[in-house]
Order: sequence, then structure tokens, then C-alpha cells
Amino acid sequence: MTDLEYLEAAEQVLRRIEAACDRINDSTDADIDNQRVGGMITLVFPNASQIVINLQKPLHEIWMAAREGGFHYKFDGSQWLDTKGNGEFFAHLSRCASAQAGMALEFS
Repeated sequence: MTDLEYLEAAEQVLRRIEAACDRINDSTDADIDNQRVGGMITLVFPNASQIVINLQKPLHEIWMAAREGGFHYKFDGSQWLDTKGNGEFFAHLSRCASAQAGMALEFS
């Protein structure tokens, strides 16, 4: 994967997260505050817990830090997979966000 291909794929993930937050906030009482600065998005939940997603350009990875821990994802050509076997990025983000929000949330 070239640097440009990585940036295009990773930016698409960040845009999907922002759109999912808007959809979730419109359809639930989750009240997730999402703040984007460059290649980083911070999701802040009403209980003050956070999930931080940021791009790791030199490694061509996306990193996520949640209450559950820190995770690294690489693109396999069709999806972003955890480098230590914790599954696909959006499914894992949904599980972590649901746990932190105290309600079922879907970031697909």
C-alpha cells in the first residue's frame, strides 16, 4: 500500500466515524461529543470516558485507545483488522463504545 492509498483509506474511516456519531446522536440518547483535529478523533461520552482514534501514517495503521486498552489496525485490502486478533475495527469500536456509553451502539 502506498502512502496515498493509506491516507485515502484511513480518511474514509475517520469520515465514517464522524457520520456514525451524527447518526447515533440523532437516533439515541448516547450524546457522544466527537472532536476531530487532523488525523485524530476523540469521542467523549457523558460519563467523561473517551475513545481516541488516530492515524499512524509512518506505520500505515489506525490506533484506538479505549477504556478496554490500546489497539492497532492494519488494512488488509478490504477492512481494518487488529494486529493482535481482536477483529475488525468498526465491530471493535462498536463494542468499546457500547461498553463506555452503557448502551448498544453501532458504528458500522
